[in-house]
Amino acid sequence: MGLRFTTRRSDSPWVDAVWTCTSDQVSEMTSVAATRCGLVFWERDGRHYAGVSGPETATGTAPVPEEATFVGIEFAIGTSLRSIPPSSLTDGGVELPDTTRRSFQLAGSRWERPGPDDAEALVERLVRDGAVVRDPIVGEVVRGGRPQMSDRTLERRFRAATGLTRGAVRQIERAREAAYLLAVGKGATDVVASLGYFDQPHLARALRRYVGRTATQLHEGSGGALALDLPQPTTS
Repeated sequence: MGLRFTTRRSDSPWVDAVWTCTSDQVSEMTSVAATRCGLVFWERDGRHYAGVSGPETATGTAPVPEEATFVGIEFAIGTSLRSIPPSSLTDGGVELPDTTRRSFQLAGSRWERPGPDDAEALVERLVRDGAVVRDPIVGEVVRGGRPQMSDRTLERRFRAATGLTRGAVRQIERAREAAYLLAVGKGATDVVASLGYFDQPHLARALRRYVGRTATQLHEGSGGALALDLPQPTTS
């Protein structure tokens, strides 16, 4: 019971990951802070839906449609929809109108509803149409580059393209990585050292703020449904 995720990384420069999920006897979940925009498609009771997800600055509780199946496309950081800026999606999202089993409406056009294997093909069509855009400065900064511009201009560009500050992106990504390491069995002391936290209380605060779990809960896989694809703990 809960949320059953499958996630694959993408080779597309526009897409970070493609995921699927099934909700099984669960009506709410703990949401997790996130740094990327994306598209989400879901089906429940024979009805079909589509939406745009945005960055999330903190954890929270969110409803889950029971017995539903989802396909999600997580854009590469700095990639977004031209018609819906990331700042308007931060800590929220929008449901797209008039979605059917075969198609959905976005940016004034109808598009074929994708499955998990043709998500990148959809994004490529959206890119060619100009519906999906990106700021290359963001990718350069995330890779450790330092563009030739003032800090104020850089921060403004970064926030416009992501809906978040550079500092928020670093903190959220680090907390998500910490959650993964704890879920695969790493000790809290090792995670503190490998990810540069000051100490275990610093790690605990980050997990509480961005993931909504304690280190122990992540290690045990407890705490209820979590909107993050983590390895399940092994049992002896």
